[in-house]
Amino acid sequence: MDSRASGQRPLVTIVCPVFNEEKSVELFYARLVAAMKETEAKIRYELLFVNNRSTDRTLDIIRGLYEKDARVNVITLSRNFGYQASITAGMRHAKGDCVVNIDVDCEDPPEMIPRFIDKWLGGADVAYGIRHKREEFVLMHLARKIFYRVTRRLADHEIVLDMAEFFLVDARVRDVVLSSRSTFPFVRGQVGYVGFKREGIRYKRERRIAGKTHYNILGAIRFAVAGILSSSTLVLRMFAYVGLLLFPLDVAGAACLAFGRAEWARAATERYVGPALLLHMGWLVFGVGMLGLYLARLYKDNVGLPLYIIDERTSFYRDAAHE
Repeated sequence: MDSRASGQRPLVTIVCPVFNEEKSVELFYARLVAAMKETEAKIRYELLFVNNRSTDRTLDIIRGLYEKDARVNVITLSRNFGYQASITAGMRHAKGDCVVNIDVDCEDPPEMIPRFIDKWLGGADVAYGIRHKREEFVLMHLARKIFYRVTRRLADHEIVLDMAEFFLVDARVRDVVLSSRSTFPFVRGQVGYVGFKREGIRYKRERRIAGKTHYNILGAIRFAVAGILSSSTLVLRMFAYVGLLLFPLDVAGAACLAFGRAEWARAATERYVGPALLLHMGWLVFGVGMLGLYLARLYKDNVGLPLYIIDERTSFYRDAAHE
């Protein structure tokens, strides 16, 4: 139930996925608490860490925060289910009237959260960060730009350009996003799919506050493929489109072989039919590979394995929101 309907200040749940962030958690917590002081007259907030089975002291540090701050909670996954699953778990266990997602490395500054909240209190259903500048290798920056724009072109629905996993969503948006049965969540794509009123805020992404990044080029490629497969069926439909384009070559080649003289048939085979056959074979191999990826996703979705599993013995959260 919306807290505002009962006369209370609205509750904001701040979800923080973490994996081996022992050097960052306390620094992030200090910055967040300082940043949220200006909003406490308008809202209440809780902090929900989603521990993606960290192997360092991350959980111990968060438990220390839990014991001294009633606003802090943590849920621990039974194994590392990946970043998107962590976000989904946090959104599902959030008790707030709206949910913020932010990483603890402070590349996305906690000081922007009050601006998200102001947008939400002003009527926005989604407030999100637009990373228009970031300190990274120029080719990686270019690859990100290309990925978002290619995905937007291929997608069957709207994709929000340059949207970060640094956002606020109203509880009703959260509920619609969580209604997806996909075991391959692409949260920013799902936020674009559901619509509602969105407002973006441009910002420069900062350097990591401490520790080492867990993001690498292989992870970026996997994320890109997952994003395209989750948001587009154009790749499947392309087989029919290209087939229509190749059909005249098939007809012309068959006609040459059937009705041409022997030397014409040999020339047609060398110049047209042979290359067309290679083109067909290459396209068929590509098509079977893509079809396999989509079928694998359908299979896993229908098997019905949970997207994540919570280890209750190493999770610490309260049943009710605290003032």
